[in-house]
Amino acid sequence: MKNRVFNKKVYKWIGVFFIICLGSIFFIRLLFLPTDKKINQATNKSILTYRPVYHFSAPDKWINDPQRPVFFDGKYHYYYLYNKDYPNGNGTEWRQATSQDLVHWKDEGVAIPKYTTKNGDPWTGSFVVDDQNTAGFGKGAVVAIVTQPSADGGKQEQYLWYSTDRGKTFKSYSDHPILPNPEEKDFRDPKIIWDSQANKWVMVLAEGTKIGFYESRNLKEWDYTGGFFTQDIGIIECPDLFKIQANNGSYKWVLGASANGKSIGKPNTYAYWIGNYNGKEFFADNIEPKWLDYGFDWYAGVTFQDGKSNKKRYALAWMNNWDYPNSTPTLRDGFNGVDSIVRQIQLKKQDNNKYILTSQPIEALNQLTLSTNYFKEIKVNGSKTLKAKGDAFQLDTEVYWSHVKNVGLRIRESTDKQRHIDVGLFVQNNFSYVNRGFTDQPDKTNKYVESKAPFDASKKKVHLKVIVDKTSIEVFIDDGYVTYSSEIFPHSNDNGITLFSDGGPSIFKNVTIKHFRSIYR
Repeated sequence: MKNRVFNKKVYKWIGVFFIICLGSIFFIRLLFLPTDKKINQATNKSILTYRPVYHFSAPDKWINDPQRPVFFDGKYHYYYLYNKDYPNGNGTEWRQATSQDLVHWKDEGVAIPKYTTKNGDPWTGSFVVDDQNTAGFGKGAVVAIVTQPSADGGKQEQYLWYSTDRGKTFKSYSDHPILPNPEEKDFRDPKIIWDSQANKWVMVLAEGTKIGFYESRNLKEWDYTGGFFTQDIGIIECPDLFKIQANNGSYKWVLGASANGKSIGKPNTYAYWIGNYNGKEFFADNIEPKWLDYGFDWYAGVTFQDGKSNKKRYALAWMNNWDYPNSTPTLRDGFNGVDSIVRQIQLKKQDNNKYILTSQPIEALNQLTLSTNYFKEIKVNGSKTLKAKGDAFQLDTEVYWSHVKNVGLRIRESTDKQRHIDVGLFVQNNFSYVNRGFTDQPDKTNKYVESKAPFDASKKKVHLKVIVDKTSIEVFIDDGYVTYSSEIFPHSNDNGITLFSDGGPSIFKNVTIKHFRSIYR
């Protein structure tokens, strides 16, 4: 018995000594860790907060402009501008990701590296699969035309890169541009499409306040055919051109571009015109542009064809703004850059015989649903907080009213009701809105707090679809006739949802909340 007691005491003290040694080793290692690693360990909870649940984000460092995805070999191939040296600048390169459903993405690494030719780093452009071998690099070669600053003074010019391994890596065709700069300050962002009727390639190019049109038979030699001049929306970037069938069966051409309408009270997102392209230039039905998004953070948008059925068209954009590109707490997690969800866009003819593009989240998002909350009908006069909470979800509801001033939702609300994002209708002034001014957000000047769009409140009803993630909110009003996209940075524990109706009662019907799982696990 005495020996047993002695052995227990010995084992006890050995265990204590072992724990002390381990603790000392851990303390010493922590003491000599680089500062950023200390911060990462100390704020691990915050780090997890800012990585989005289901939006595409940079694996690290920085992303900005997306390049239009193209479907081949059973998946979508997507390139985006990436800076591995961020936040120290030093230019961008093309990094690739692939997806079969436009929700889950696989990182494929850098495909067009920076500073590997005499010219500068590769900027925005577009790529095509040359199935007819028009360029002479082989049938099925992937050809990219990219803006780069020239070696002799940094002029913006268009250069050709090609891939013979199905887009994994690209080679520079020449140190000389395929489309030299005609002494223009802004001459960038080529978008290429195939004109099957004329059997030629067509390029649209951002040239200051003009969109230039070019044609080619071989992707190497280009001729100018015409230009489209814009008004009062600043410098044009990332132009877009496509043909789409409307809901009444007719076909129309759409010309789009990222633009800045702040001076005339319009968004700085994706402007578009509906009209006709005659093979040489574009003629708009109305010179006043429409806007695909009324939020603050849907820039450098691209549209692309559904590669599986060829019957749908999709869109995505960079969720940031050049007025505050670096104002993000995601840097704690080592990255800066999130894309919007991929949306399906449709052309619809309205009662006034005018056409408009609408946007909706793609159906593939539904596969991420972990759980669902459903409320058939909720009457609200004042405010009512739901028992359901969330930080990554889709909320759908139909709202009806008779006489109200302001009605909508408070999303990502704090327990003390002080922090939240408001989505709603200001009925007495006939506009819808998204207000992020009550939570953390990237604009420190308070110029970009509330985004608005006209709304016909005489209908006395609205359908709201709200897409929420860790650092973003996307709102679709009445089947996507109006869309908002904005960055937000709520506190990690702010996950309340409140319905409100000011100035009278409202009825919220079929409130459906789908909570989404992460695509990163």
